Amino acid sequence: MSLVGFKAQNHPQQTPKAAVDDRAIAPEHFVPLHARFGFTIDVAASVENAKRPAFYTVLEDGLAQSWAGERVWCNPPYSSIEPWVVKAVAEAKHADLIVMLLPANRCEQGWWQRHVEPIRDRPGGPRVEFLPGRMRFIRVGSTEVGPNERPPFGCCLLIWGRR
Repeated sequence: MSLVGFKAQNHPQQTPKAAVDDRAIAPEHFVPLHARFGFTIDVAASVENAKRPAFYTVLEDGLAQSWAGERVWCNPPYSSIEPWVVKAVAEAKHADLIVMLLPANRCEQGWWQRHVEPIRDRPGGPRVEFLPGRMRFIRVGSTEVGPNERPPFGCCLLIWGRR
């Protein structure tokens, strides 16, 4: 077997990071979550993908803002999850509720082991809900889910707040 002419490629959803990080959860997934949790703010949004009238974009920097008293929806950039988890841990005692959508295949990574696992299912820590199937996401510049818009992983929710 020869590798002459072989062109290595990343999975299309691995690059470029900005395009992947800015994807929106599809309405059929978000609407039931909002009905269940009653979110007041989207802390990791863009103008195009914000799920609530109140939201923070990269310019407002949701990591630098207080989440006190809010019912937070957070679909963080998957290329940089750790700072968002650290922020959620810090804000959990001030926010009314925090729900974070994360790839379910990252629980072996250092940030999960440092910031989630030691406090998971303990007072003040998050609980984890693994979601069935695969979420559908909407690409930047689109208004609906296109073909092959499912990531190659399932998702979970980290939930801080009243049980």
